[in-house]
Amino acid sequence: MQSFGFDNTYARELPGTYAPGKPATAPAPRLLFANLALAEELGLPAEVLQGPDAAALFAGNLLPPDAEPIAQAYAGHQFGGFSPQLGDGRALLLGELIDRAGQRRDIAFKGSGRTPFSRGGDGKAAVGPMLREVLMGEAMHALGIRTTRALAVAATGELVRRETALPGAVLTRVAASHLRVGSFQFFAARGELDMLGRLADYTIARHDPDLIGAPDRQLGFLRAVAERQARLVAQWLNVGFIHGVMNTDNMALSGETIDYGPCAFMEAYDPAAVFSSIDHNGRYAYANQPAIAHWNLARFAETLLPLMADADDEPAIERAVADAMEVIDAFPTALDGALLAGQRHKLGLFAATPADDAADAALAADWLTLLHTQAVDFTLAWRLLASAAEGQPEPLRDRFADRAALDAWLARWQARCASDGMPGAERAQRMRRASPAIIPRNHLVEEALAAATAGDLAPFEALLAVLRNPWDEAALLTRYAAPAATDVTAGYRTFCGT
Repeated sequence: MQSFGFDNTYARELPGTYAPGKPATAPAPRLLFANLALAEELGLPAEVLQGPDAAALFAGNLLPPDAEPIAQAYAGHQFGGFSPQLGDGRALLLGELIDRAGQRRDIAFKGSGRTPFSRGGDGKAAVGPMLREVLMGEAMHALGIRTTRALAVAATGELVRRETALPGAVLTRVAASHLRVGSFQFFAARGELDMLGRLADYTIARHDPDLIGAPDRQLGFLRAVAERQARLVAQWLNVGFIHGVMNTDNMALSGETIDYGPCAFMEAYDPAAVFSSIDHNGRYAYANQPAIAHWNLARFAETLLPLMADADDEPAIERAVADAMEVIDAFPTALDGALLAGQRHKLGLFAATPADDAADAALAADWLTLLHTQAVDFTLAWRLLASAAEGQPEPLRDRFADRAALDAWLARWQARCASDGMPGAERAQRMRRASPAIIPRNHLVEEALAAATAGDLAPFEALLAVLRNPWDEAALLTRYAAPAATDVTAGYRTFCGT
């Protein structure tokens, strides 16, 4: 087995933050998915994914000689309740690669068996949830949203027990890192400040190297994480994505979307939309995501405070708290700004000044209210608005039961657009680059995963190909753009797969 060129800085520099692990043996490995484009990006030769050892490698039966599999320790607030020890219960970090762009990337297994953090679980995963990670991650990547990605999925040839017996699989996930808010909470909760400081310096060196050695580096790090999260959540909102389980252990400090368990894309616009089977009170509903990101960021700030000031220096503590609160308090405004910037592109408002902010935000909010009150599909409405920009409003009007209400809003919008003098065709073209024609429609995702679970990968492969080109106007004429029936959408639920 050839080496991958792994570097294992996390294992080497942070002993005490992980437990060694070993993948379970798969009785009959079979490769289900191989991401050749991502392999090229990582600098891996194609034969790694196409050679005779590929299935055994990505099922965990073979490991590159330079891999050092470890399960990372972390804690986390899960639905608001703090668990002091979670950790990788079914994941193993194999090592890190420097990709062709010079960026360090984690390569990790998910579903590879029990670890010291499994807490009674089997550490395994099923084919459906692992292929869901492929579909969602590749869709988000194509949409330009920072995300973890799947390098491969291998069937194991054994059954895992969930509600029923399901075919097992292992995902190989690529991430900028797997460091998360919960990584810091683990050591902060234990008062292990030396380890916390080493973890902070490691994470800063990895994600914000311009802060290395700076006396106020922890504050700068908090600010950088806040900026990344503001951009990320704003992007989620602008494509109708609902993460579904925004626990602090699922908030990546890199600013990537991580963990595609009970996630979904919204169809008919509804701020209260929840699809996760375990989110009984709507904590992680679509419109709650900014507030939850804000709350998670505050929990992260709490872990950094002991590093920002000596516990015996009360004035220093007060200054550190004030500095951290300034970052936390600024987060909603930053997120709102990122959201409005994205909405302006979707609305075709390409000439704006701060003086236009309030009016443009009101225009966007009123548009969303129209979508909500008339149960209009979020993705198609934005896309059809681009057609209205070039003088073709009828396809959009056909989506609304109350056309008079839409027409009144369109008059306001057209007057605002006219202020910059941009030709309608150019505006429409630019709007289409901001609003996808294709998202992972939930009924199509379930259809593809059910077929794959039964052994037929063709629907999965067809859907994946479409999701990788979400701006394709021709795709609007296919079944991949069509919303599900209302009764299907109303009853749709997603599951975490554990």
